[in-house]
Amino acid sequence: MSDLLERLRGRGWRMTSQRRVVAEVLDGDHVHLTADEVHARAARRLPEISRATVYNTLGELVSLGEVAEVSTDGRAKRYDPNAHHPHQHLVCSHCGTIRDVHPTGDPLAHLPTAERFGFTVSKAEVTYRGLCPDCA
Repeated sequence: MSDLLERLRGRGWRMTSQRRVVAEVLDGDHVHLTADEVHARAARRLPEISRATVYNTLGELVSLGEVAEVSTDGRAKRYDPNAHHPHQHLVCSHCGTIRDVHPTGDPLAHLPTAERFGFTVSKAEVTYRGLCPDCA
């Protein structure tokens, strides 16, 4: 489960009603919503929230490192509140559903020194692809 709201409170982030509703919409396990999906869900809770406010809030959360932008196959960017919890993504090749997965082992350990070409590698992002149960 994401602890986004708790992290934002701990940072002393100014929690306006608009920001709170965006954070509440994002908070959860396996949440990977587009900006339009965030806006639609936020508007159900706070009808006066504008699309611009949602986009600005998402941009700020990404800049703070509290939410990660996830891009897959040229589809719309999605926003992942689990930025502080190491994980990879499992993506349905047909419908685009994204799930967080936690494979064992360090993906950096699987890259041989000869394949690093002198890079100091600090991070690995692995995306697993396949068909979800609904599309299979």
